[in-house]
Amino acid sequence: MSSRQIVLDTETTGLEPAQGHRIIEIGCVEMIDRRLTGNNFHQYLQPDREIDQAAIEVHGITNEFLADKPRFADVVEDFIAYIRGAELIIHNAPFDVGFLNHELRRLPGEPPPLDSVCSVLDTLVMAKKMHPGQRNSLDALCKRYDINNSHRELHGALLDAEILADVYLMMTGGQGALSLDTGSGEGESAGERIQRLDPGRARLKVVRASVDELATHQQRLDLIEKGSGGGCLWRAADQPE
Repeated sequence: MSSRQIVLDTETTGLEPAQGHRIIEIGCVEMIDRRLTGNNFHQYLQPDREIDQAAIEVHGITNEFLADKPRFADVVEDFIAYIRGAELIIHNAPFDVGFLNHELRRLPGEPPPLDSVCSVLDTLVMAKKMHPGQRNSLDALCKRYDINNSHRELHGALLDAEILADVYLMMTGGQGALSLDTGSGEGESAGERIQRLDPGRARLKVVRASVDELATHQQRLDLIEKGSGGGCLWRAADQPE
């Protein structure tokens, strides 16, 4: 699997590209080795058609807002260069991939389909396998994995991509594999044990061992050394090679 992953979401004028509906927003969040890089791709697009009222009620984007925005053809080179070789992570991938391929087919020449420049992972398929018979919308997954999405009053491609990045990391264990198994048998998943630290928090205070504590430590190592017949691993690790 590629170490570079792009979490992607789109907003559209309606539900069916076969009915002429178009993409009006693309939002992408980059992760490398499961870490957010901040190298995101975000673009609003002029669709050259009216947006369905039902769609406006979902994302709040209007034709007036998009009147001065570029068209897909204007940004496609930058977009393809950005996603090339990565693994796209999309919730309900057939919807977004279908719209993106529809936009590509509208271009002159024979632009390649999306799956020829990158791979695609569908988190909705993953969620259904992990949580069969349960609701697996993005909102439902946020609630299940205790991800705060209270700032999401309307859908937005970049915002939803950022939320999906958090959901994906939780679904796939985050850094929970580093946690020791307590054997509690309570069925708590590794992802549910993760707590994100505030990046603005104060630096941790470093407390060094006192002279008396170091002396006590050495006495303990002496006892282990004697009891193990010279096999104290901690002391051996301190010896220069």
